[in-house]
Amino acid sequence: MSQAIENYALIGDRHTGALVGTNGSIDWMCMPRFDSASVFGGILGDDDHGHWRINPVGTFHSTSREYRVDTFVLATRWVTETGEVEVLDFMPTNMSRAAVIRRIRGISGEVKMEQLLRIRFDYARSMPWMRQIGDETHALLAVAGPDSIVVHGPKFEASQHHHRAEFTVQAGEIVDTVLTWYPSHRKPPAELDVGAALAETLDYWQSWSQDIKVPGGKYDHLVRRSLLVLNALTHAETGGIIAALTTSLPEQLGGSRNWDYRYVWLRDAALTLEALMIHGYRSEARKWRDWLLRAIAGDPGDVQIMYGISGERCLDEYELESLPGHWGSSPVRVGNDAYKQYQADIFGEVLVALHRAREIGVTEDEFSWSLQLSLLSHLEANWAKPDNGIWEIRGPQRVFTHSRVMAWAAFDRGIRGIEEFGLTGPVERWKRIRARIAEEIEEQGYNKALGSYTQSYGSPEVDAALLQLPQVGYIEYDDARMLGTVARIEAELMVGGVLQRYRTESGIDGLAEPENAFLACTFWLVEQYARTGRLKDAEGLMDLVTGFANDVGLLSEEYDVETHQQTGNTPQAFSHLTLVRAADALATAKSLSL
Repeated sequence: MSQAIENYALIGDRHTGALVGTNGSIDWMCMPRFDSASVFGGILGDDDHGHWRINPVGTFHSTSREYRVDTFVLATRWVTETGEVEVLDFMPTNMSRAAVIRRIRGISGEVKMEQLLRIRFDYARSMPWMRQIGDETHALLAVAGPDSIVVHGPKFEASQHHHRAEFTVQAGEIVDTVLTWYPSHRKPPAELDVGAALAETLDYWQSWSQDIKVPGGKYDHLVRRSLLVLNALTHAETGGIIAALTTSLPEQLGGSRNWDYRYVWLRDAALTLEALMIHGYRSEARKWRDWLLRAIAGDPGDVQIMYGISGERCLDEYELESLPGHWGSSPVRVGNDAYKQYQADIFGEVLVALHRAREIGVTEDEFSWSLQLSLLSHLEANWAKPDNGIWEIRGPQRVFTHSRVMAWAAFDRGIRGIEEFGLTGPVERWKRIRARIAEEIEEQGYNKALGSYTQSYGSPEVDAALLQLPQVGYIEYDDARMLGTVARIEAELMVGGVLQRYRTESGIDGLAEPENAFLACTFWLVEQYARTGRLKDAEGLMDLVTGFANDVGLLSEEYDVETHQQTGNTPQAFSHLTLVRAADALATAKSLSL
């Protein structure tokens, strides 16, 4: 069985990534892209489904790990009775092919180390043909179908469908192992210069992070790490921002709420972009805008809520029989049928992000503004339709209040683009539509008897997504209607001090099982508290939820307050971008209170 989700650290090269457990095992890695089939799939099963473990032989006294400052170079220390070693795990950022480097350095004494390697291509559906190659240096070659991997380093010996290497590391000695993916119809690539690759990788991450603007305060280290995570989940070539590194890590251990998040949701990407822009990253805004132009080119009526990393449109969902699931949580899914849904809120999130880009100085060109005009034209004809909502409800479509507010925000940003930046468009018509949407929301999305906005028209239920209403400027944070909504959210959605998205027992999503607290919603509540002067509540909740981060600052999608475990896909962009927003709001509120 794999380790708990919070035991994993991310390494990556902005094309793909891997999860390294505290036991030194890489249990998840897809090559050559984030959305490729897995090479190591042990996190969704056990060692037989693919893993690569490095650790001392026998017993050890203690381990510790951390990232090299502002990078994704992971340093793990192992202390044994005979000595101490450090293992550096990283993926070089300057490679034309995906590679993982594991450098073992002797610190004191001597330590006997072992490597266990099980390569399982295609989500553990394909066991490769493996052989030793090379005369002067040891190299292990794995081939299956279109995929090949070459491993340079200590000599491995075959044993019962896995390979093992054992060696002793002395103080001051360095032992490198390099795993490189390449297409099987090509020749194996030459060995890497590991020292140069390490220096270049450290330089990339530290150069990128030196421009991070933090709000100031005790959460700055988590803000920096969160922004680094958002960059690590951004595909270097296309600019597509994936929602998470993994597929099918369960929202409820043992349950079936297991989805594939290795794609680009327009909503998540737009909100990620906004977090990056606020902290000084203008070029990312331009690159993502260009990705958006390519992805949704064509009829605006064909706009999807999500796409593949390069803008692929067909993301058909299917279940894998080859992977039993994390701790038995099945099914394991590849693809995501939510791409077929209509979610009206995405127009608001995209238009809000693009307006923010204008505000920080990203100038419009003829294509980018034309894109926004097309989106708004499509929304004019479709805003009144029911949809599946922000949470991708797989039941009947409804008129979600949050979706209506995001439609309002889309027209609002179009209007502001014209009035504040001199762009051209049917501003008076948009103003009439904006007013009409607001009137409808107040009549049907606000329940006077309950004193709050509701999840959908005609429903008494409340939804944590309503915390976004003041974030997009629809209503003031301290408006009585918003405060009443917050009170109901606190009373009905709070579990163990943190928020669920909505009451699953209402049956709205068609799934019988419950789910855990949703971290992004809790960070939204921190922001709401901070903006309304509830600083003690804001900081207390921020301390609680940031305490759910693992030892290297990573957050998954949800958290089980009873078992004290992370759940859901990891690392989750939504959790990290809302952490950044919450920290910003707290810092601003504190500065105003001085």
